[in-house]
Amino acid sequence: MPCMSSAPSTNDDELFDEFLADNGHETEIVRWERSYNKKQCPDCGALHDESAATCGVCGWDPAA
Repeated sequence: MPCMSSAPSTNDDELFDEFLADNGHETEIVRWERSYNKKQCPDCGALHDESAATCGVCGWDPAA
């Protein structure tokens, strides 16, 4: 039977996130904030309708 290698015991993404956090970078996913019945851009604070995919003021994109 061929030898099967096992996955490392630590999660590489967690190690990378820890490295980034230790060096002053944000590692959490940034999402739209909510203000009343509007989406609010977390970068500039502009308000948008629920259908907005990107910020029309500063260009922030939650998928980027």
